[in-house]
Amino acid sequence: MNLFSKLDLNKNILKAISEMGFEEPSPIQKTCIPIILNQKDVIGQAQTGTGKTASFGIPMIQMITKKPKTQGIVLTPTRELAIQVSEELRKIAKYQGLTILPIYGGQSIGHQIRALKQGVQIIIGTPGRVLDHLRKKTIQLQDIQLLVLDEADEMLDMGFIDDIEQILNATPKERQTLLFSATMSPEIKKLANRYLNQPESVAINRGDVTVPTIKQVYYKVLDLNKLDSLCRIIDHHEVDLGIIFCRTKKSVSELTESLQARGYIVNGIHGDLSQSQREHVMKQFREKSIELLVATDVAARGIDVGDVTHVINFDIPQDAESYVHRIGRTGRAGKEGKAITLVTPREIRLLRSIEKEVNTKIAGQPLPAIEEIKAIHQQQWKKQIIDLIENHSEEMKDYQYIIDDLSKTYEIRDVASAALHNAFNEKYMTQPSQEVYDFGETGAKPGMVRFFMNMGRNVDLTPKEVMNIISEEIDIPVRMIGKINIFDRFSFIEVPEDVAPFVYEGFKNTRVNGYRVILEPARPRS
Repeated sequence: MNLFSKLDLNKNILKAISEMGFEEPSPIQKTCIPIILNQKDVIGQAQTGTGKTASFGIPMIQMITKKPKTQGIVLTPTRELAIQVSEELRKIAKYQGLTILPIYGGQSIGHQIRALKQGVQIIIGTPGRVLDHLRKKTIQLQDIQLLVLDEADEMLDMGFIDDIEQILNATPKERQTLLFSATMSPEIKKLANRYLNQPESVAINRGDVTVPTIKQVYYKVLDLNKLDSLCRIIDHHEVDLGIIFCRTKKSVSELTESLQARGYIVNGIHGDLSQSQREHVMKQFREKSIELLVATDVAARGIDVGDVTHVINFDIPQDAESYVHRIGRTGRAGKEGKAITLVTPREIRLLRSIEKEVNTKIAGQPLPAIEEIKAIHQQQWKKQIIDLIENHSEEMKDYQYIIDDLSKTYEIRDVASAALHNAFNEKYMTQPSQEVYDFGETGAKPGMVRFFMNMGRNVDLTPKEVMNIISEEIDIPVRMIGKINIFDRFSFIEVPEDVAPFVYEGFKNTRVNGYRVILEPARPRS
């Protein structure tokens, strides 16, 4: 059952948010939606990652009609946020037949004017560009019923207070006003006191969106051998019932096939499966006839299996809300769950952003060693053998004549070892050896790798900047960084061999001071 149905929402909106993967409202949504539907003003103290966009977007979409006039407006501090908010509101309004338009600086104002003439019910805009349209009389705000100030503290910090007040004064006094801010400074309170009518206050902390019974960890892995790393992690944690999240349908199919080939009991679901195929896979998962379910965020909507022990993010989610939705599928009903995220060097910054949004430090762990995984396998084999001897002795009689025959020529210990190797080592042997980077001789001192970078003082590159990138964005401790030599048009960087692959992948497709980085192993002087 979708718990949004308890919030007095119409069937079109319930259908749309179900398709978005929303199963139950977040704390701020649960509190704000009824208040807003009751046409009261709201002051919400909440950060990104708490679900605040849907908390005002859902009631806004329900309350606004199809009449070809602007009835709702959301002011945001940046064009990026304007685009993000408009995309989410469009998904919520999928079956409502409303037109939602983002307007911001940097985009052709002529294009915006043409779109506005077509009739727009909701505008999402930055204060400066909305004011431009007001001055040109290309936006009419006399029919505004609902106005939202999103991230009000950011807008005030950016100096938009005068623009905001001009826009507010151009709207009807009897409008409904919602103000959301991460902090409640005296300036924000002054703005609220002046323009909101007996508002109700709602305060949600980032920490409220996390689940305390879930142990969260991440492993830093290389793109080159991400699949091998996943297999080590699965074996190390001895996953009983787990969901593995991928970003795309193609990734789900490829990963499912790869894991099946390695002997894991796994199946996958994605948007291209028919309803009957999806139901079959979910029946397998609920009945625990498969141990691992590989899924996209969208395909995983509606999954409510109480015994999920692990959630594994094979692909790190793109935002904090998705992260919280994913990991919330374990640790249900007070049970302890584990959330594991695989992070490539280029994704460290995204991980840090998620940590900040959910106000949680996610612990990093070293990848389990091959020897450790072998030891785990051996313990599993011992348990299976003991179970066969103690509980299934009748089934072994067909093999005893082979043992009797071989024991005439070979030692029983050798026969048993060969049988074990044949029976249990197939999964381990079919795994390709883990690929590694071979940077060759780079002219660095023993144990180090020297890299060539295609930029230097010509783009104002400094040793400190290089160290910051490696330590903060690739998660390599500063103490491990060796020599950094900056020249006019190129540079050299030395790092230890064991972290060199992470530095190499971390710099791929990145930009420094606006320029694309090319990092290659240095070649020693001949």
